[in-house]
Amino acid sequence: MKKLAVALTFVASPALAAEGPFFSLHNAEFVVTISFIAFLALLVYLRVPGKLMAMLDKRAAGIKADLDEARALREEAQTVLASYERKQKEVQVQAERIVETAKAEAETAAAKAKDDLKVAIARRLAAADDQIESAKAGAVKEVRDRAIAVAVEAARDVIVRQMTEQTSDKLVQDAIGEVRGKLHLH
Repeated sequence: MKKLAVALTFVASPALAAEGPFFSLHNAEFVVTISFIAFLALLVYLRVPGKLMAMLDKRAAGIKADLDEARALREEAQTVLASYERKQKEVQVQAERIVETAKAEAETAAAKAKDDLKVAIARRLAAADDQIESAKAGAVKEVRDRAIAVAVEAARDVIVRQMTEQTSDKLVQDAIGEVRGKLHLH
């Protein structure tokens, strides 16, 4: 009601400045003032201000709900972002561990391969040494066999040249005597 009185004071003040009787239907300002007051009364009677306030309250509630939803979505987005950042850090740490593990395994494999290569080389060197020794022994045996064959041949040639029929008979008689002595056949 106070609002209505304040509104009438501002509206009526120019009308009071007009000439002639103010409260007359011939005064346009009075008619406009009465019409305006009737219009405001009609609006109050139809509860338009309450409906406007209800609509504004409803709209304010909708805006508040939208703001609350936006805040909730923002908080959820921040939570999801923090979760993804944490997961990214975990994945990065895991990737670094995988790289370190792979490097360590590669170094271990390289060292093992190096050791295996050393063992294989040592084995091949030993096998080569064995082959060399075997070839050397075979060559020595072959040279010895050949030397024996040459010596036997040379001895035969010497014996054949030096042997006469008398020497031959004597050697046979000596051999028979030696066999009798060993067999005790007297």
